[in-house]
Amino acid sequence: MPILLALDASSSACSAALLRRQEGRADEWVTRFALTPRTHTQRLLPMVDEVLGEAGLSPSDLDAVAYGRGPGSFTGLRIAAGAAQGLAFGLERPLLGISTLQALALGAHRRHHYRHLVTALDARMGEVYAACWRCSGGRVEALSDEAVLPPAQLYLPSGHDDHDWVGVGSGWTLQADMPARTQVAMSLSLPDVEVAAEDMVLLAADAFAAGEGRDAHEVQPVYLRDQVAWRKQP
Repeated sequence: MPILLALDASSSACSAALLRRQEGRADEWVTRFALTPRTHTQRLLPMVDEVLGEAGLSPSDLDAVAYGRGPGSFTGLRIAAGAAQGLAFGLERPLLGISTLQALALGAHRRHHYRHLVTALDARMGEVYAACWRCSGGRVEALSDEAVLPPAQLYLPSGHDDHDWVGVGSGWTLQADMPARTQVAMSLSLPDVEVAAEDMVLLAADAFAAGEGRDAHEVQPVYLRDQVAWRKQP
């Protein structure tokens, strides 16, 4: 009966989610979510106290802690990483870093049943963080590496042009700068959707069950700035 806590501060939103998973029973949730630009430091830990309090649990009841590892806001990632590492280290619990782009894809799939998604976050400096995904039955499969790149270089994976694609995340405010081929393939874009810890904690539960939890000092944010952008599709 694992109990997991997830934190996120990677975007304009700040969120926390507690998941209690019991075999043969429905998942039990407690979540907090708020759009709080520039106040994540003040809001994140109180959210943790709130979800634990509402669930009638103490930090020692947790089996693992997870956080949004990125990509995303440099400052926000450091805030969430610091809070999650502090909790995991103090409690001697495993820590899991969860992809913000994957969490965006899972959220869109869970709520709207979209199957083929391009999640993109505004990376500033004329770039986006982006990745492509195929979703089915609550599972999210990567169809590309996560990368930081100019919108003009955001091409769909080779051989997947015919799918009904949906774009999710703040990076889609730059859709007009993307290749015409990519724009035509999109049936819908949702630039206002934010990352949520509610989706991260589900990914964390699967990762925890697979034995992917690590010592707190081993888990670091993912910034992507030093990685090579996608090459243009042939």
